[in-house]
Amino acid sequence: MPSNPENGIVTIPSHRSVDQTVRKFEEILETKGVRVFALVDHSGEAEKAGMEMRPTKLLIFGNPKAGTPLMTASPSIALDLPMKALVWEDADGKVWISYNSAAYLQARHGLPQELVRNIAVLESLAAQAAE
Repeated sequence: MPSNPENGIVTIPSHRSVDQTVRKFEEILETKGVRVFALVDHSGEAEKAGMEMRPTKLLIFGNPKAGTPLMTASPSIALDLPMKALVWEDADGKVWISYNSAAYLQARHGLPQELVRNIAVLESLAAQAAE
């Protein structure tokens, strides 16, 4: 699935299963001192409801030292924080990581350029988790 600059969604392939990608992502976040606030297992919840869904999990994470300056500069970014990464499997069994691009969030919330680095880090985090 290609990334879509129009809606701000970046999608990259992972070379791991959904569970392995999520575990790797969590390990990377832990070593960087970033807190995982929640892991939403969409496919697990679908199964509990008697429905089928390909493996799909949403990581919700952040660091107040990075997020607070963003929300102080532009309170509306709190709609998109904490940060999120969706790890999912397509119909062909290929695993992907999707997240909001920093450029999209900057434009959407009018963030000052000097604060974009606080959210741009997600690109490298996702790339490391996908290896």
